Amino acid sequence: MMQTPNSKSGELTTPLIAQPQEDGLTNDGMIPQIFSSVPALSDAASYLSQTTSYLAGCFSDYSVEHSPIQSGASDIRAQEFVAVSSAETEASTSTNINHICSNRKNLTSVESSSTSTSSPLVMHDEITRISSSDPLQNASTLVVQSNNTGQGGISIFRGLIDRARRTVRGSADDIGWLQHAQGMPPVEDGTERFQEILDEIKHGVHRLPNSMVYLLIPGLFSNHGPLYFVSTKVSFSKLGLACHIAKIHSEASVEKNAREIKEYIEEIYWGSKKRVLLLGHSKGGVDAAAALSLYWPDLKDKVAGLVLAQSPYGGTPIASDLLREGQLGDYVNLRKLTEIVICKVIKGDMRALEDLTYERRREFLEKHRLPEELPVVSFRTEASVSPAVLATLSHVAHAELPMVASAGESTKLPVVMPLGAAMAACAQLLQVRYGEKSDGLVTCRDAEVPGSIVVRPKRKLDHAWMVYSSLNDDLTEGDAAQVCEALLYLLVEVGQKKKHAFAMKDE
Repeated sequence: MMQTPNSKSGELTTPLIAQPQEDGLTNDGMIPQIFSSVPALSDAASYLSQTTSYLAGCFSDYSVEHSPIQSGASDIRAQEFVAVSSAETEASTSTNINHICSNRKNLTSVESSSTSTSSPLVMHDEITRISSSDPLQNASTLVVQSNNTGQGGISIFRGLIDRARRTVRGSADDIGWLQHAQGMPPVEDGTERFQEILDEIKHGVHRLPNSMVYLLIPGLFSNHGPLYFVSTKVSFSKLGLACHIAKIHSEASVEKNAREIKEYIEEIYWGSKKRVLLLGHSKGGVDAAAALSLYWPDLKDKVAGLVLAQSPYGGTPIASDLLREGQLGDYVNLRKLTEIVICKVIKGDMRALEDLTYERRREFLEKHRLPEELPVVSFRTEASVSPAVLATLSHVAHAELPMVASAGESTKLPVVMPLGAAMAACAQLLQVRYGEKSDGLVTCRDAEVPGSIVVRPKRKLDHAWMVYSSLNDDLTEGDAAQVCEALLYLLVEVGQKKKHAFAMKDE
């Protein structure tokens, strides 16, 4: 390399005009000098250096290490450009002195094989001098440097691949995890017996005993649904049964609601001296199960059994896909919007939704499981995804009109919302993405509680059907109140059989 002395400083500088080299390559010393003199170009050089180093490192193991002799001048020149850009960027910004010193030390040891080592050189001149000495020696030196860069490139690629995999897979690896977990008892199918009981109820045969109190526990957002379980409570009251709806803050965490449900049970028991049968819908079933798992020593003499209707006992992909990082919702800030709605708009707790994710359900069930002696019935359904259901509307409330009909009775106008269509759309989404049947919010496999009697009706029912009747509902199949009655009587029978089995076991 041709260099000119500086009369004032005595240092060697690189000419701005490229000079021919002995090995046929050109001198690019002008580029680093221009980059260091203009801050904007210096930033661009830094970015270009990092990008080039990253790309070169990704292919370094193949292009340099495996064939160092046949790599040729083009491969060495590519490695020189990476080294020149990286070294010049570090020297111009002066942000990593130790790294520069270590580079000088390494380059000096390699340069000792050259004959011209009498005077100090600028950093990019040192690197250029190395490239003009021994190509094979330079290749072996660059292999070490490129391998370090390659490891970082590979780790970045793996991180991107893992993130893409998490986004595509979603909750596919979590759905139905309860069925494969160790130590979980098997389920028993009680669909046939349930259908027999429901047929008897539709024909006017009611067998629920009045020696117990029935506590209905609503699910998430129940505080904003004024008719949640109201029709069921009215139906039970007409039968002379003591029925209550737990007034809990449904948007609170599972553990907080579990504590409130415990207090409800104790209050009912001490006031009536009757044991309590619980029926929880959706998150209400999870809250009730948590109360019995956490406080069973205090409640075992006060509770006769538990029904979980469409409850995400194992978790739900809706909650997990909303809150898990790396999911599709991240690209539209869906998690942030959900947090605003729950925490700011309806004044709830974000943990109410977090507790329904697969991760939280695993953590909870590993520590707190339902007691073995507790009778449990789980009810899971499948929503219809036919095009006709997408136009289905559901009753939410009734408003009385001021006008009076000819018979002297006030006219009621049903207030409707497209809940059935929303549940059908969600069920179709879960079926397309995961190949799982669901009621629109909870998959069938996640609603089956280990050790319980499972009811799997053939009738297509979505997640909102248990609370709000549909305009297109077939009343000959039984309404929500009759289904709840049949589930609770099935629970009574299960409790009697389990009590007898434990008595025989003790004898």
